[in-house]
Amino acid sequence: MDVLPLFETTEAYLQGHFRLTSGLHSSRYLQCARVLQHPAYAEQLGQALANRLKALTAGAEIGLVVSPAMGGLIIGHEVARALRTPFIFTERGPDTQMTLRRGFSVHPGTAVAVVEDVVTTGGSTREVIELLRQLGARPVVAGSIIDRSGGNATLPGVPFQALCTLQVETYQPEACPLCAAGLPVTKPGSRPSASN
Repeated sequence: MDVLPLFETTEAYLQGHFRLTSGLHSSRYLQCARVLQHPAYAEQLGQALANRLKALTAGAEIGLVVSPAMGGLIIGHEVARALRTPFIFTERGPDTQMTLRRGFSVHPGTAVAVVEDVVTTGGSTREVIELLRQLGARPVVAGSIIDRSGGNATLPGVPFQALCTLQVETYQPEACPLCAAGLPVTKPGSRPSASN
């Protein structure tokens, strides 16, 4: 599936000066919500990612899909629908740690796919994987629509697949050429960044 044309059609591939959730700065940003607001596109992306995740598990059954809120909600639900399996999501608690709320639980031993919209460093996905392991579940695969790490995101002991891999340069705020050029920085997305 050719993903970037969907981002371009929906004006979801942004250029400018952005502060990412990780605190890093970048000249490009992928606003998945702009694509996923279209149910037909969300369904297509969910089916395509589900197919790739099934291939990574060699056909072994995935019993649950889990996503970090907010970014992973829609695509996680669509992947779960394509896999015909339940879907739940994690949220950050008052201590900023990922947790299950809303009465969600996992059964020990359940094979889980962790699904996110965009992976930059893999931090949120790693947090979900760790939480699931603490709860006795078995994270067996992880996936995202976009991997903007250029394939460098690492997840502990879990194979990872993205529909599209990009090498998007990021900068530490103190070494950002966009800041040095005086370009105003914006913080898109749903979560506060790690640094301002």
